[in-house]
Formats: sequence, C-alpha cells, structure tokens
Amino acid sequence: MSWVPPSYNDANFRAQFPAFANSTAFPQAVLSATWTTGTAYISPNANPGWTSNPAQLQRALDLMCAHLTQLAQQIANGQPMGIMTAATEGSVSITLQPPPVKSAFSYWLSTTPYGNELRMLLDVVAGVGFYVGGSLERAGFRKAGGVFC
Repeated sequence: MSWVPPSYNDANFRAQFPAFANSTAFPQAVLSATWTTGTAYISPNANPGWTSNPAQLQRALDLMCAHLTQLAQQIANGQPMGIMTAATEGSVSITLQPPPVKSAFSYWLSTTPYGNELRMLLDVVAGVGFYVGGSLERAGFRKAGGVFC
C-alpha cells in the first residue's frame, strides 16, 4: 500500500470543530484554502513517523486549520493574542503575559486552544531528527597530530 497524504475533508473538519460548523461564516472554500496553508507549517511528507499513523497527520493538519481560522477571527475582532495581565483605558495600554514556552512557534501555537492541542500532538509525534555523536562514533576521526578523538 503506497503512502497517500491526507486532504481536507469538510464534513470531518466541521464535525471535529463545531465552532466552525456555520458554512455561511466559514465557507468550505475558505477552510479548504486555510487547510492547504497549514501544510506550509506541517509538511505531510517531511516526517517518516506520519506514514505509520496517517490519522495523526490528518488530526494535526485539521488542528492547524482550526488554529489559523481562530487566529484570523481573533485578529478580525481585535482580540489580543495572549493572557491579558493589565489594561489601561487612557492612552490605551495592554500588558500580555507570555506563556511558559521555549520557542516563538510554541508561543504562536499557544494563542488558541487548537494550537495548544496541536503543540502537544507535535511533541508526541514529530521526530527530532537524527543524532550522531558520542565517543564510539568519534573514534573514526583523527584530531590534529594524528590522535583519534
């Protein structure tokens, strides 16, 4: 059986995320385009781990679509992306508390509930790549002067 990357499924997406069930407010064409945009963040072909569980990849891409759609709604409504810790009315001042994350990507994902779930899924599924190092692997390389590392 050959690997076939998932595609946008409107009925499945709306069933998973009832907040986007209104097809007038969220047309299928817009959601489909947003889902495709999500593949710029999560490549269906980049991680060999996805091939062993295509359902996880489908969920990740659906969560990315929901995250991007929710962000667009927040921006359109003028909502700040973060936890507000202080606000001032005269001369408008807002203070946001950054979440306890280690990267800008994690911070960006933490701005919606869908992004938080996606971040957890990516932590579980996404591979960190290959590591080569340690004393046994280095034994094949010589340092200056001919001594093995």
